Amino acid sequence: MVVELLVSVGVACLITGLLALLIVIAGATIADYGEVTVSVNKERKLTVRGGKPLLATLKDEKIFIPSACGGRGSCGLCKVKVLKGAGDILPTELPWLDADEKKEGVRLSCQLKVKRDFSIKIPEELFKVKQYQTEVTAVKDLTYDIKEITLKLLEPAEMSFKAGQFIQFEVPPYELTDEPVYRAYSIASAPDETNSLQLEIRLVPNGICTTYVHKYIKTGDRITINGPYGDFYLRDTGRDIIFMAGGSGMAPIRSILFDMCDKGNERRAHYFFGARARRDLFLVDEMRGFEKKLPGFTFVPSLSCPDPEDSWDGAAGWNTEVFNRMLGRCENAEAYLCGSPGMIESCIEVLTAKGVPEELIYYDKFA
Repeated sequence: MVVELLVSVGVACLITGLLALLIVIAGATIADYGEVTVSVNKERKLTVRGGKPLLATLKDEKIFIPSACGGRGSCGLCKVKVLKGAGDILPTELPWLDADEKKEGVRLSCQLKVKRDFSIKIPEELFKVKQYQTEVTAVKDLTYDIKEITLKLLEPAEMSFKAGQFIQFEVPPYELTDEPVYRAYSIASAPDETNSLQLEIRLVPNGICTTYVHKYIKTGDRITINGPYGDFYLRDTGRDIIFMAGGSGMAPIRSILFDMCDKGNERRAHYFFGARARRDLFLVDEMRGFEKKLPGFTFVPSLSCPDPEDSWDGAAGWNTEVFNRMLGRCENAEAYLCGSPGMIESCIEVLTAKGVPEELIYYDKFA
């Protein structure tokens, strides 16, 4: 009986070893796509090694496509128009593509592997996106779970961006990842500070980037970023402004407020910032300072579930509830939102009910 058991174990080990060997051979032969050509905007031709996702392939060639999730297929930002070479739409892409995009050949670059010659079209402004080497010059606790990171730009030494845009932050290999990964974070500092950036990063349990920032990052560290990206910026109109955010969604709106001060923008604006309890509030004094510098600006922090010891006498309830109580019809307004997908959807519902045209509601919806 023991001999039979040992023989069975030996056979199983042999089969497992053979299967592993076959996988290695397949990876070196079947999955070896050799050199392929990627044509970008019918002008630039790249000769690359096949096998990687298109998003990573373009990144290796210093062409950066925006992606909030680092290529996991969970944000839908890394869209490109594929003119040739894509094949059928994958099930992982379907939730992110509408009917018109499917007809036009729009695909998620993180889901497409470069197996054959590709021809793609991307917005021209993405050619202006650069990779930057930076140094961490300050790490500050804003709350128990949000840190402010200041990065000094080293090479190139300056970045030109619009208030409200975001960058991609590359995390080096460490205990949660055996390869570099990147995540998107909005810039929280003023656009006129071209040689440094501030980010507000909230801890997500087991998040690869947020864990690295909250547990390991320190002053003097070198960090690679690329950017800027995004069309979340203040439009130049005469409309009233409604800002709505919570948590680290403060970042792009803070940048916009700095820019409004710098340009002497006197448009009427309300900023509804939602938090759970007092310990989740931050930069309140700075926001009150903006009220003094911007005559038309009002900051409205609210707590949805204050702790008994908070002694809170400010606005209470969810952000949307406070907005609903405080403002009447808003047909002459445009809105700027930053937060979770659920928060964005509830805000849009309340804003449109108040008369804000949906096409004038702009948002960063980072999951």
